[in-house]
Amino acid sequence: MSNYKIVAATGCPTGIAHTYMAQEALEMAAKKKGVSIKVETHGQIGIENELTEEEIKQAEVVIIAADKDVHAERFQGKRVISVSVGRGIKDADSLITEALNGAGKVQEVSEQVTIDTTSKAPEVKNIGHFLYKNLMNGVSHMLPFVVSGGVLIAISFLWGIYSFDPENAQYNQFAATLKDVGGLAMGMMVPILSAFIAEGIAKRPGLVVGFVGGLVASNGGTGFLGGIVSGFLAGYVVLLLSKLLKVLPKQLDGLKAIFLYPVLGVGITGLIMVLLSSPMSAINKGMMDFLAGFEHSNPFILGLIVGCMCAFDMGGPVNKAAYVTGTALLAQGNTSFMAGVSAACIAPPFITGFAVLFFRKYFETEERNAGLVNFVLGSTHITEGAIPFAAKDPLRALPIMMIGSSIAAILTYSFGVKVPAPHGGFLVLPVVTHGAMWVISILIGSVIGGFLLGRLQKYRVDKGE
Repeated sequence: MSNYKIVAATGCPTGIAHTYMAQEALEMAAKKKGVSIKVETHGQIGIENELTEEEIKQAEVVIIAADKDVHAERFQGKRVISVSVGRGIKDADSLITEALNGAGKVQEVSEQVTIDTTSKAPEVKNIGHFLYKNLMNGVSHMLPFVVSGGVLIAISFLWGIYSFDPENAQYNQFAATLKDVGGLAMGMMVPILSAFIAEGIAKRPGLVVGFVGGLVASNGGTGFLGGIVSGFLAGYVVLLLSKLLKVLPKQLDGLKAIFLYPVLGVGITGLIMVLLSSPMSAINKGMMDFLAGFEHSNPFILGLIVGCMCAFDMGGPVNKAAYVTGTALLAQGNTSFMAGVSAACIAPPFITGFAVLFFRKYFETEERNAGLVNFVLGSTHITEGAIPFAAKDPLRALPIMMIGSSIAAILTYSFGVKVPAPHGGFLVLPVVTHGAMWVISILIGSVIGGFLLGRLQKYRVDKGE
């Protein structure tokens, strides 16, 4: 093993699958090249395999494969290659080669401790990734609140859909308490989203400003759209303040952090969000009504849109757009939209499972094992297990996944299924309206997709591809 030292950090929005797939891919690629690497992961349970200051100091290059904030300010003065987590999975070999060949940019050393104001703005070609990374930093921290709150609310419905209402015969005090607790967690969705978008941009000083901006957005009825706007607004307000306040003596740095940034930042962001709340609330309501309208008018079109979005990149930005919309509608009482989103997310791993069952001899042993494991992952609403199958032939495999997911979503909407929880897969079946039809819808879409994917694999093997 070479003494050439590489360190890396990986992180995906949900912190469930992509994070660790990128870690494994980078470690395997480095092993092939005979170089040493340590990969720090930023998953849903926190930072694992954390890089020490000494390891970062000794590293010759840093690879960041992440779609969320991984505290890149630690790598100032080091040569850094920064890419999406998806590229970390698909092009790990190329990234290691680039690292060995001197690729990457040296992170400029900032004089500011809390906020990096001296680094250059992102290049035009990287602006999209920069914005997406900060947006996903908010989404990744928001999801546990949405999932925990949504599932608790769903469980409370086991005592009856009106079990929270003291005036109703179904009333149950324990169920009502569960719903209240779940509602508090769900109510944190917009403030947390906003807070961690701002934190990704302006680090810790942006956190409180983003949080309060998100509260103003939430109270103003702007929904998650307002949370996104307040998060970016708060982050850049704090960055602007940090530049304006650089003229103050360095002895006042502590005062800036605990007094000036939060007071001025919260005041400016809060007032702007109050002004924006009314028009944004109207836009948010119109968008939600538009999507909800498809549910009642044309389940085919809605299912096709949702199915294609969820299977297009399986955990990526398009998938997350559908999922976040579903959670936002769920928070407003629309439990039908999420049913199709969940079906479309469960279908891709099931498709791979049925493909290896139907066309077993055309898959390698490792693929057969992964396909069977995907039945378990899919059952718990984890879509990412299908990525390795799609990545081998994306131009042909992804359309098949999209067909299967669309069929599952279309049938789900046609049968009037309602899913009151934003995650959990089949674990939340007891609280699903028309649960049997939901499972049948998913299985039909998955079996059709599995047959097509298996036929594709047979074709590839027969052609020697």
